[in-house]
Amino acid sequence: MGAGGSNVAVKSRQLNGAVYYLASGHGGPDPGAIGHFGKAALAEDEYAYDVTLRLARSLIERGATVYMIIRDPNDGIRDEKILKIDHDEVTYPNQKIPLNQTARLRQCTEAVNKLYHKHKGAYQRMITIHVDSRSVGEKIDVFFYHHDQSTTGEKLAKRIHRTFNARYKQSQPGRSYLGTVSDRSSLYVVKNCLPPTVFIELGNIRNDKDQRRFLIAGNRQALANWICEGMSADYGKK
Repeated sequence: MGAGGSNVAVKSRQLNGAVYYLASGHGGPDPGAIGHFGKAALAEDEYAYDVTLRLARSLIERGATVYMIIRDPNDGIRDEKILKIDHDEVTYPNQKIPLNQTARLRQCTEAVNKLYHKHKGAYQRMITIHVDSRSVGEKIDVFFYHHDQSTTGEKLAKRIHRTFNARYKQSQPGRSYLGTVSDRSSLYVVKNCLPPTVFIELGNIRNDKDQRRFLIAGNRQALANWICEGMSADYGKK
C-alpha cells in the first residue's frame, strides 16, 4: 500500500500532504511473541499487522499518503478472532524478510529512509506497532516509546497517548488508563529511522485480559481509530 492506497476511498483531505510509514512488528520467518488462547497460538505479527492495516485504511481515508513497510500479499483486514499464522510477509517494496533480527530491522529501516529522501520536505512520520510478551498475570495498557532527542516524535507519542486517555474515560469510565510515554532510543528502528518515530506496544499477548484487546475485531479497529485520531491531532498542530 503506497501513495493513493489501492481500494480505499478517500473521504476527506484532513491529512492531505502527510506521509506515513507503518511497520507492524516482526513478520516473515519471525512471528514475534506467542500467546495462547485455549489450544490456539496467537502470533504477535498477525495481530500487529491487522491493527496496522486498519490504521493505514483510516489514514488513507483522510487523504494521507501511506506506506505499509511490512506487508502480507494475501492477508487483508480480518475479522476472525484467531488469526492464522503464516510466514509470507515481505518488506517494502517486495523484499524477503531475513530471520536474523538485526538484518530484519536494518531492512525495515533502510526501506523507510529511502522513501524519506523521496518525500524530502513533506510532513513525515513513522509508526511501528508491536505486541509485548510478559508474565501471564501481568496486564498492561497500550504504551509508547520515542527517541530522546526527537521532540517531534515525543509530541506525536503524547498526542496519541492523550487520545487513548480520553477514549478510555469514555469507553471504560470505571477504570484508569495506565499507558505511558517514554524515551527508548536504544530500539533499532527508533534510533535509525530518519522520520520521527513512535513505537507502540498494544499489550501483553500472554495475558487473558489483554488478549481481549486483540482477539475481538472491533477492539482492533478501536485501537486503529484511536491511533489515527492522535496522529490526526498531531498533523493539525504541525
